[in-house]
Amino acid sequence: MSATRGRSGGGATTSGCGLKRRNAPQDQEDSKMINQDQPSTEDWCGRFWNGMELLKDVTEKKHFLPTGLEGIDTLLGGGLRQGQLTEITGPSSSGKTQVCLHCASNIAAKQMGVVMYLDTSNSFSPSRVATIIYGISDLFGQRGFELQPKDARLKSVMRSIICESVFDIFALFEVLHQLEVSLLNDKVNNGGSKVCLLVIDSISSLLAPIIGGKYPQGRSMMISVAVILKKLADEHNLSVLRTFNLFRMPSSNNSYRMPSSNKVTNHMVSAGNGAVKPALGESWKAVPHVRLMLSHECQNNICTATVLKHTLMASGRTAKFAAPS
Repeated sequence: MSATRGRSGGGATTSGCGLKRRNAPQDQEDSKMINQDQPSTEDWCGRFWNGMELLKDVTEKKHFLPTGLEGIDTLLGGGLRQGQLTEITGPSSSGKTQVCLHCASNIAAKQMGVVMYLDTSNSFSPSRVATIIYGISDLFGQRGFELQPKDARLKSVMRSIICESVFDIFALFEVLHQLEVSLLNDKVNNGGSKVCLLVIDSISSLLAPIIGGKYPQGRSMMISVAVILKKLADEHNLSVLRTFNLFRMPSSNNSYRMPSSNKVTNHMVSAGNGAVKPALGESWKAVPHVRLMLSHECQNNICTATVLKHTLMASGRTAKFAAPS
């Protein structure tokens, strides 16, 4: 497993999985050039599906990838569904990154496929992954796995996790484009196993700087990210897991508060008179198939996951799980 680190300047970088990408553009001319390459919705929504095709697709292809966290797996009916986008949101230190690391470790350890992990804030921890792997109780029941030396077992799992450091929206576009090309050419695999999970931790740190900033096409770039992710999930049967941070915003009496959980969908900004509104607007609200909000009890390691959006169940359902320690 390897990871590249973002850097400025011209040229290109190559990731541990052989994906070449340009470095971030330095001015608006470069951003316009990147913007021209972004796909429109029509590029990948060209065919219509009838009801039987959709039913067959769901029953035969869209399987669940277990996260290894019993509470979340039970809440979601089995785990992360392939072909769908799952978004985990919540305030700082609510356990979002730990859930991502646990999902990646569990899926790689159980040899379900390759995990592509896009790290936007240097939060990926190989030592944490190793700890999680050794703590998976049912891992060693796999055929031949228990016969391998401890280091060999760890290396076998680590090879199935590809980590990329992505620090701006332009690098994200390039990595996703190269991932799509590699998937089409069947180049991103490990011993015949294909990529089944794409993790972006966190996507909010990439989107926030372009919304209302110096890039006039910021909102359109945000929608392009959504289109690309949905295309990758649908065409290559990937499960996409991404995190979204929430920040406390000042209220009218200069104290800090969090909006009620059933109102939270993304970053929150002040709307005046102490009210708050989603920073990314209603357009982002419809992007994920599933949205969970995490909260963490300060007195112990128990977390609560609340369904804010789900294609098959009503919002408001909750489940508790032990935060990976």
